[in-house]
Amino acid sequence: MNEPSDRSDLAAAWTAAAEPFTAVVESVTDWSAASPCEGWGAADVLDHVMQTQREFVERHGREVPLWDGEPEQPEQQWIKHQAAMAALIGDEDFAAQSMETPFGPSTVGRTLLGFYGFDLIVHRWDIARSQGRDEQLTEAELDAVEQAIEGFGEHAYAPGIFNDPVEVPVDATRQQKVLARTGRSA
Repeated sequence: MNEPSDRSDLAAAWTAAAEPFTAVVESVTDWSAASPCEGWGAADVLDHVMQTQREFVERHGREVPLWDGEPEQPEQQWIKHQAAMAALIGDEDFAAQSMETPFGPSTVGRTLLGFYGFDLIVHRWDIARSQGRDEQLTEAELDAVEQAIEGFGEHAYAPGIFNDPVEVPVDATRQQKVLARTGRSA
């Protein structure tokens, strides 16, 4: 994802990643359907997204509250979660905090966008795929995924990030090639 120049750009970039993810979440009809993430259903993928964001936020002194609604309504949990995340991204005191990453100095906001914003793109595809849909990523999203993979370098294939790349045919689409680099068969 392109580096945002200020807080409003950061919030806009987060929203640009979160809105299509939310649209897919709201369209899910079978939360137990298997996803491309081995051993995980659609609900597991969504829970992973929310849990990793909550853990990151907590490490930086804030909290994203759990919604106490019905467990069979994960989309409602996401809507509440996303509202809290959007507020945090827009909070300059939170987003501007300096932090060290394996890639050098950054801020909490840029790290949220660079890693967790990217996560929204690939896991949106996973959730859509669990519902039998072929979610098409935009060229800008594919650029963001490629930039993230390149930026992560050797860390991209550490446990919990990506599976090893999968092979694709020579005539594969750009989306198939990019997702294959994350271990996904599109």
